[in-house]
Amino acid sequence: MTKSIFEVKIIGHIRTDFPGKFGVPRQSGIVETLEGRIEFEKEYAQPEAFRGLEGFSHLWIIWQFSEAVREKWSATVRPPRLGGNTRVGVFATRSPFRPNAIGLSSVRIKKIDLNTPKGPVIYVSGADLMDGTPILDIKPYLAYADSHPDAVDGFAGQIGCTKLKVVFPEALLKQIPGEKREALLGVLEENPVPHYQKDAERIYGFGFAGREVRFRIADDELTVVEVE
Repeated sequence: MTKSIFEVKIIGHIRTDFPGKFGVPRQSGIVETLEGRIEFEKEYAQPEAFRGLEGFSHLWIIWQFSEAVREKWSATVRPPRLGGNTRVGVFATRSPFRPNAIGLSSVRIKKIDLNTPKGPVIYVSGADLMDGTPILDIKPYLAYADSHPDAVDGFAGQIGCTKLKVVFPEALLKQIPGEKREALLGVLEENPVPHYQKDAERIYGFGFAGREVRFRIADDELTVVEVE
């Protein structure tokens, strides 16, 4: 018999440069230069709740796939990494379309500021979340227990991850804030487009740091064609 669980509370939200889902890295830590900050709801913005966290280098973030909440779920999904046609079990993937729309990300702690006007704020890098994503909990990453050098990646590790060559005209790159450029280049190198999409003439685009970045992909080269 299915039992309901306890109420899950939103303890805060993360602020990032991605207003939408498209363009967000597929996994946390892939683009280390991507930065974000976690802001907490008033009830949880108590400095004493963060005492000792400054001694850790990384965090686990438990969060809600707020843009993928559904009433129903499917036992199988079609991962873009497998071409979008092969079905595998949902529990063998990190798909957002799960019985419970919960995500898990490992990020690096850049800074903890306990005394902002909004209360404690944690600045992180390597996050794979869109702006405003609800945070359900945070936990310190423990290297002695959480790191498994002999881990096997299943089908995800059997497919090569070739970085794209990025052609970003200087005049367009200058429209991106200087401190954001390295992170954006890292996102583009990782190919934000599903692997099964091969239309060299199609123009893709996503929001980043208040700009709309549009580009084409041909073979292993991505060319930025417009920044608005």
